[in-house]
Amino acid sequence: MAKVSSQELGNQPIGKLLIKQAVPASIGILVMSLNILIDTIFVGNWIGSVAIAAINVVLPVSFFIAALGMAIGIGGSSIISRALGADDSTKALTTFGNQITLTVLFTVSLVIPGLYFVDSIIPAFGGKGAIFVPAKIYYTIVLYGIPFLALCMMGNTVIRAEGKPKFAMYAMLIPSVGNLLLDYILIKVFDFGMYGAAWATTASYMLCLGFIIWFFFSNNSELKITNCNFKLQLPIVKEIGSLGFVTLSRQAAVSVTYLLMNNILFEFGGETSVTAYAIVGRMIMFAFFPIYGITQGFLPIAGFNYGAQNYKRVRESIITAITYAAILAALVFVFLMVFPEAITRLFTQDEAVLRETPPAMRYVFLATPIIAVQLIGAAYFQAIGKAVPALLLTLSRQAIFFIPLIFILPYFYGELGVWLAFPAADILSTIVTAYYLHREVKLNLLPYETK
Repeated sequence: MAKVSSQELGNQPIGKLLIKQAVPASIGILVMSLNILIDTIFVGNWIGSVAIAAINVVLPVSFFIAALGMAIGIGGSSIISRALGADDSTKALTTFGNQITLTVLFTVSLVIPGLYFVDSIIPAFGGKGAIFVPAKIYYTIVLYGIPFLALCMMGNTVIRAEGKPKFAMYAMLIPSVGNLLLDYILIKVFDFGMYGAAWATTASYMLCLGFIIWFFFSNNSELKITNCNFKLQLPIVKEIGSLGFVTLSRQAAVSVTYLLMNNILFEFGGETSVTAYAIVGRMIMFAFFPIYGITQGFLPIAGFNYGAQNYKRVRESIITAITYAAILAALVFVFLMVFPEAITRLFTQDEAVLRETPPAMRYVFLATPIIAVQLIGAAYFQAIGKAVPALLLTLSRQAIFFIPLIFILPYFYGELGVWLAFPAADILSTIVTAYYLHREVKLNLLPYETK
């Protein structure tokens, strides 16, 4: 494979470059999403529909802790992209070393109390009734692997910041394929049930970390850190923290959303409604993979060129990314409006779940064609290091609009109001993001493009 330099982020045509960055990211996200999707199908068909709800209860807790790695990764990768664009390799190396130290410290310190308070955490996140026992089994085992997952998430964003999207894709493919193979062996062949599903997931995280460690020790990486880079530097930590807090806040909002949704839906329809939400949630992860791929591909391009003060390329990257993502979002919308019943049958044959999930899926994805503006707009501010607007726009959908709406709309429309909160939040957050992005381009990019 030809060696790829990060400098390509500053000189290749934007359209070609975005495809080059986004396609591997999309494939990686697709396989990861398929992994989650097929994992859920395996669990639903080989263990039972309640097991789907059990995994859905565990996800917000485990993903929030793992999201520390993603937050530190994305925050630090923004710094690395801009540092490479400004030809400051010292800052890039120091940032990477500090990312590793922070990820290990934070995730391990959260896993310990997470295991200690398991009997309180599971019910709080909706693991009640028949859901509790399988949720506890899955949660306890998976939490041991969360530090590995956090390091994987952190390392993956750094690989992408270097302009090496294919290796970032491989880092996502390995655990996904490994998890599916282990699912088959441990659940289907050995009949280990929830224990098998949990150990398959944990082992897949370890496989991923092994590959990422190999990458950074190989000649493929430009970041060759030494022991001195692991020592925390306050200015770097502050910058990683301010930008990473955006990602962490988004994941915190997602975790709170799962907590609230699982409890609200359990009150409306018990295990059936929670299972319907679990299936819809998997489709949110899966169906948006090409749009998330465009967003991931966009981040290093915008960050590198902003660091190089090439503002014309920054604006071009925004327009191109939104255009590509909007086209893909429209295709996703059509697919989900036409085939929700067939999709649901992949997960379960439970008649109650089959009745409830398809209409819920249609309501949830109603505003899909417009989400490109919200995702790219929020990502742009994070890519250029503007933490405050990035934080506000990232939280606008999940925390500022969605959470209040799932309390307000059910008061008028019952359970239907819970599902309607999804498109309502998408529309409101997109309007806000479009306003701030247009303002940013007009005030801070256009005046400097020719200078």
